[in-house]
Amino acid sequence: MSSVSPNADTNPDADTKVHLTEEKETLLATLYGRAVDSRAKKPILGDAMAAETVQRLDYDFGKLRMGPGDAAGVALRARQLDVWTARFLAAHEEATVIHLGCGLDTRVHRLDPGPGVRWYDIDYPEVIDLRRRLYPEREGYTTIPSSVTDPAWTDRLPSDRPAIIVAEGLLMYLTEEDGTALLRRLMAHVPGGELAFDAFSRFAIRTQWLNRVVVNAGATLHWGMDAAGVAALSPELEIVENISALEIPGMEKLPTGYRVAARLTAHIPGVRDMARMYRCRF
Repeated sequence: MSSVSPNADTNPDADTKVHLTEEKETLLATLYGRAVDSRAKKPILGDAMAAETVQRLDYDFGKLRMGPGDAAGVALRARQLDVWTARFLAAHEEATVIHLGCGLDTRVHRLDPGPGVRWYDIDYPEVIDLRRRLYPEREGYTTIPSSVTDPAWTDRLPSDRPAIIVAEGLLMYLTEEDGTALLRRLMAHVPGGELAFDAFSRFAIRTQWLNRVVVNAGATLHWGMDAAGVAALSPELEIVENISALEIPGMEKLPTGYRVAARLTAHIPGVRDMARMYRCRF
């Protein structure tokens, strides 16, 4: 995977200005990670739409210092959630996708769900406004401009079909109280389904000063959880898959140095469990 020069994605002719702060700005790092991956000789996710979007944004992506291994990690996490979402939709042709804190993710376009799927992307109004300027509309797709923790928007969702709730790079920014209330409210709204997300451990929250993306954005992490904390969200919740971020399928595609480092640190329990991915059934 090739490296990216510091100013590779600073486009003086970009047509869309970006004004995001704190945790909202972190969505640009994940967008950029997918863009860098898409330009690799052997991309993991191959999100060409992300690369096109980066070129349209008036933002200095070079300051993110996104290395090839960092980008590959972003792409692996996104691909795993894509796999879980696609699997759910294959089993439920008429389903709802509730994508929390969608940022500038292009998942709905990558997966291209069938006509029976109702897909909802939820994020802050300024983020949704940016999405609407950048991405095309499509049948069965709705954006909801709101903080995910505001209960009011839940009423806009169908309540008569199975749903998959997807949250990528979101829950750790919520308080435990707000996050728990959000997920319980959504699970109670639909007849059943799945919950797919990534989470940080309490140790990762305590050492967030080591997280370059969080520090650069001036954001703050709040909610750390382990498998027991996930299970406590609901007595009807069953953890089906629980994967360390250092052991996501496809890690062999990382650049050699990153791959070796991941293998070594995966043997340290506290480090191995700092970031995990969960697929749950309810």
